[in-house]
Amino acid sequence: MSCRLPLMAFALCTGIALSPSSALAQVPTRTTDKVLAQGSDGFNVTAVQNLLDQGDAAVAAGNLTQARKDYDNARDASKQLMSFYRDLSGAFRGLDARIPRETDAKGRKALALLAQANLRLAALFRRQNQAEIAVPILIEVVKLMSPARPEGQKAYQSLIELGFVETPYAGAKLKTSD
Repeated sequence: MSCRLPLMAFALCTGIALSPSSALAQVPTRTTDKVLAQGSDGFNVTAVQNLLDQGDAAVAAGNLTQARKDYDNARDASKQLMSFYRDLSGAFRGLDARIPRETDAKGRKALALLAQANLRLAALFRRQNQAEIAVPILIEVVKLMSPARPEGQKAYQSLIELGFVETPYAGAKLKTSD
């Protein structure tokens, strides 16, 4: 009877060692399988950054119509990414902390890109003397990023320059004097 336990343990270990290892191993994923993770063609923050870069190149070339399309596409994609990352993060809250941490970080990157797209689009509208279209976009940046962040400060400063508001943000002065 005292011999049964060591024999069972030996049999179990032998069975595991002799079993096909592919049953226990995960199949590695190839990078080509991760279609959405690919740079410029994927659906990720890198692709949004590429759209912003394309818009910048179009502005430099004087093609403002194409620049607006690229900036609009960057805005739409970053809004979708933010929403999807937020939804995914919420689904895993309390279950696996790693997933919300990852998706929240990606969501913050998408938010920063949205602010950049908005600032560039507002500058484009200002350049075309369409301040009335730039104002709501600038307000969105202030709302999303807060006036305490550089993007929010830049948007608020643009609102002052446009004459939409007159009172300078005192917090920006305190922050820059450090």
